[in-house]
Order: sequence, then structure tokens, then C-alpha cells
Amino acid sequence: MLAITLVSPDPAALAQAAAVVRAAVAITSDIPLGEGALDLLADSPPVETHQAVKATVGDLPVDFAVQPVENRRKRLLIADMDSTIINVECLDELADFAGVKDKVSEITERAMRGELAFEGALRERVGMLKGLSVDALQACYDDRVKLNPGARTLVRTMAAHGARCALVSGGFTFFTSRVADAAGFHLNRANTLIEAGGLLTGTVGDPILGKEAKLAALREETAALGLTPADALAVGDGANDLAMIEAAGLGVAYRAKPIVAAQAHAKVDHADLTALLYFQGYTAAEFAS
Repeated sequence: MLAITLVSPDPAALAQAAAVVRAAVAITSDIPLGEGALDLLADSPPVETHQAVKATVGDLPVDFAVQPVENRRKRLLIADMDSTIINVECLDELADFAGVKDKVSEITERAMRGELAFEGALRERVGMLKGLSVDALQACYDDRVKLNPGARTLVRTMAAHGARCALVSGGFTFFTSRVADAAGFHLNRANTLIEAGGLLTGTVGDPILGKEAKLAALREETAALGLTPADALAVGDGANDLAMIEAAGLGVAYRAKPIVAAQAHAKVDHADLTALLYFQGYTAAEFAS
């Protein structure tokens, strides 16, 4: 049995999408999940069903996932931070304090699109921060960093239902530790900015946490729980998230770069992060605040 989950902030678009999917796929039952979310159950082949839903939903502002009903509720959440759980790329914002945001942002964009090797791009960008006061980190966090809509609800709901929640970032521990606490993650992993005398040295601690380290984190956390990657939900937006997204039982591209959106099991371009709860079959009544 397959669950076709439709999620949209636009009620009219959701109703239209549901109608066209019902016309294209033999639906056995409808299950409302909450305002703006609906499960349509079907007993049909997964690949053909996904293709039919993708074709019929088209350009409507509706996010969807097609997956087996069995094992939908994941027991591990592993999430990227920058531009996924939070609204900004912290390194780009730090660069603004150093007066080099345009240069750093250009490199960030290329790295997240998969055009540059992550490790080299990170070292180059961090090098431009040499001499920046460490006080800028707290100012950046206070002034620029906000949880994306639905982030806290996503993490706290999964945690309340027994899932382990890990924030794994190619960014920096200064930010992941604070974001993890704000959203309710159980643990966080990231890179470390090196400082001396109250100033950033322009270097980052080794080894650098990038694409392979995120995949390793997924494998290590599932193994520690006696699970497999099939029991995990991974979400991210950039090329360094792709390996963990592909390996997870449910890999979601959130407002993602094209290379990630093309390979993910599902993508969220319109709704907020609570869509990931609906994809797992949670109802709005089960959400934790």
C-alpha cells in the first residue's frame, strides 16, 4: 500500500491536486492529516505512481511524497542546518561582518550547487574571515539567525514520538550548538572555527565535516540505535547533503539546489518544514509545540 501525501499552503491548489491525482491513480481511501495536508492511499506500483503524481500535480504549489505506508514514521531525523533548519547561510552572514559577503556568497552558491569541492571552498571562505573578532559570531547569531517555519515543530514532534534528532552541518559548532538547543535536537555535529586572541585565524579545524561526514553520521547514528538508514529521514538543500539524502529511507530536498531536488525522494518547495511530518503520516493533532 502506498501513501501519496499532498501538502500545500494554498487550499485551492491542494483540492485541485487531489482531484487530478484521483483521476490519474486508483485511490482506495482519503485521510485528512491537517489543514493543508492529505493522504491518498493507493495499491499501485511505486515508480509508476510517483511518475503519475508528478505529472498531474505539475506546476501547482503543492509538495508531495509517494512512499510505502510501512515504516513511514522514521526513528532518526538527520538535518542540515544552513538554509534548511535556519533561514541563512551563517558563513555568508559572518562574511558580511568582515565586509566580504559578496565574494563568500558567490563561492557558497557554487559549492552548494556541486560546482566546487566542499572542503576547498570552505577553507577559502573561512580564510577571508581572518582577523574578524569572535564577538561577531554572537552578533551574527542574534541578528541574522532564525529557525525556519515549522523547524521547531518538526524536531520536537519527532523527538516526542521517540525519534533521535541530529543536526549535522558543514557550518560551525558555534551556531549548531545554539540552533540545536533552540529547535530541540538531541545532538549536533559541525566544523570548528579556530580563534586566537579573540580573533578568527582564518582556519578551520580538521577533519572537515562535509558530504561524506554527513553520510557517516547517518550510518553511525542508525547503527547506534540498532536501525538501518531505511529508518531515517534526512533533509537538506545543498550538494553536500546529497549523499545522506539518497541513503536515507526518506530523503527530502528543502528549497534545494537543482542537483539535490533532482535526486531526493521528495522535495518541499512550498510548504514549511511540518510537511516532513505529514510525509510520515503524522496528523496536525499529534504535533508538539
